[in-house]
Amino acid sequence: MRIKTPLTRAGVSPLRKSRYHVRPVAYEVGAFLRDVCMHTRSHLFLAHVRAATGTAIQQTNCHPFRHENWLFMHNGAIRDFARLHRRLLLEIDEELFPYLMGGTDSELMFFLALHFGLADNAYAGIARMAGFIERVGRDAGVEHPLQMTLGISDGEGLFACRYSSEKSTRTLHVSRDVNAIRDLVPIERRHHFDRVADDARTIVSEPFSDLPEMWQTIPESTWVSIEHGHIDCQDFVPVSP
Repeated sequence: MRIKTPLTRAGVSPLRKSRYHVRPVAYEVGAFLRDVCMHTRSHLFLAHVRAATGTAIQQTNCHPFRHENWLFMHNGAIRDFARLHRRLLLEIDEELFPYLMGGTDSELMFFLALHFGLADNAYAGIARMAGFIERVGRDAGVEHPLQMTLGISDGEGLFACRYSSEKSTRTLHVSRDVNAIRDLVPIERRHHFDRVADDARTIVSEPFSDLPEMWQTIPESTWVSIEHGHIDCQDFVPVSP
């Protein structure tokens, strides 16, 4: 039997940096992930390392956030969130409210997007969420209320967004067509792609390989949709609901 809701694993173990990688200090996290990987096959994975921005370090505040078949990750912030929190929170539909588990601006953004129709139209739900936050923020005297790069999935497709009120957004990159990259790199480096499917795509905040040819920067104020390896980009414009 196929389970349609995504598997998530969250933890609050500190990370130890080395020259080559970042790894959890706690052994149990690595052991759990190894076990999951041995028994899991999926065409789609989302992963996130959180640097807390004022809210508690706890599992309910860890990304990705999940509701039914949707996953949501956010890099950025709602400026002056403590001051705007109550007004934003009261907008969420009472049927969705019981599923709100943590206290982050990121999870609140997700549930606002669900409230504004994410499940019916991903772009429209995110555009209305962004427009609402900007309206509430500016009504409260916050000049640039929103900073966001997003990773979102309904379990089939992958969506991403790069946007901020001040038009100076944190970076976002998408991997190029694998076949095209193979032709660009020297022969001795092509083994990096031996286990990568032709239609595989990756969206990241920062490139994680030493192959600059692999990555294309997503422009400011852009919405990205990926399905079956096809990448579609369009201008992202918030809409005040």
